[in-house]
Amino acid sequence: MAVRVQDADFDLAAELRALRDGRRDIGAIVTFTGLVRDMAHGAPIDAMTLEHYPGMTERALEQIEAEARTRWELQASLIVHRYGPLAPGDQIVLVATASPHRHDAFAAAQFLMDYLKSRAPFWKKEGTPDGGRWVDARDSDEEALARWKA
Repeated sequence: MAVRVQDADFDLAAELRALRDGRRDIGAIVTFTGLVRDMAHGAPIDAMTLEHYPGMTERALEQIEAEARTRWELQASLIVHRYGPLAPGDQIVLVATASPHRHDAFAAAQFLMDYLKSRAPFWKKEGTPDGGRWVDARDSDEEALARWKA
């Protein structure tokens, strides 16, 4: 189980090799990779900058990951979240979950992403042709989160 917050890009294949290295108890690995889009809310964006508080953000991500482990049988999991200036097409986040069975791996990955979208303490600023704008929380992210509270 690992959480990293970093400015550097990540290599998906290398991360997955490390996650499963030497493991024979894993039956399923589910991954999600978030990318910077070139459009948001119907307008073009040419950059995204993510800010965070070092230490606080890692602790929050560790708590989210720990909650996932209480809900599903996970042999391994990984959250890598980037910060700093990013461009359209850049990788922002990687979530990987490994379990003996696919159901737990899929559910845990979706849970982690839903919580990261709404509870991870990152501040996002989009660069547009009209200048920068901070990204507000979206109702759809809160709706996605609500299903895990039942």
